[in-house]
Amino acid sequence: MIISNTIAIAQRELRGYFASPLAYIVAAIFWFISGLLFYELSLGDRGIIQQVALSERMGMDIGSIDVATELLNSFSAVLSSLSLFLVPILSMGLYAEEKKRGTLELLATSPITNWVVALGKLLAVVLLFAFMILPTTIYEAIAFSAAEPPIPPAVPLLAHLGLILLIASLLSIGMFISSLTSSTILAAILTFGVVILLWIIEAIVSNLSGQLRESLSAISLLESYNNLVSGIVQISDLILFFSCIFLGIYLTAQSIHVLRLNRP
Repeated sequence: MIISNTIAIAQRELRGYFASPLAYIVAAIFWFISGLLFYELSLGDRGIIQQVALSERMGMDIGSIDVATELLNSFSAVLSSLSLFLVPILSMGLYAEEKKRGTLELLATSPITNWVVALGKLLAVVLLFAFMILPTTIYEAIAFSAAEPPIPPAVPLLAHLGLILLIASLLSIGMFISSLTSSTILAAILTFGVVILLWIIEAIVSNLSGQLRESLSAISLLESYNNLVSGIVQISDLILFFSCIFLGIYLTAQSIHVLRLNRP
């Protein structure tokens, strides 16, 4: 019952996304920018392949550089930064738009639990994001097919899984923020503030050392994402991601519960 209701909510949300031209416009812009950046990182004048080729022609000792791994790490860093800008756009209307249209009250009074509604909405927006990053796997598959030594397919797939977990964690927090206001603009601004805070934590961690760095690294979503990009799977990183996702769903469910209680 819970699973079927969650899927039904997710299907409803996805139909709403793909019925709107905004989803296609955002996806097209994202695909264009990510494709352009991948080209510049790989084949551009300052790209990794061109830089390595130039160094070899000049007789420079570049050691044993794994070009495919360097390209994957560079593109994953760029792709994560680009994706973080999507979080406010994707999450701002999850509940704020429902409040504006007056349909949130219908959800609040429905027999479906707050948890199921929140989970269904989050599942839909995460699936939308996964659809948006799907073409990037094609770029990588084409580029890495000619790599020598070959890069295992599990490595880029793990990097994409890490990206989905990172964005899902932030989308869940953005969903909670969206449930607090009827203004999509305000929800987007506040969610972007969370993204900025994430970058600040990462900047602080990168400039620290010792025990303090280890402590802050344990709560840095970007550090956990970087571990997965590097092929390092740690239980602590997965716990951090799923804890953030659970926290966002819990807070959203409580927010809607308060709306139920305040309903005349």
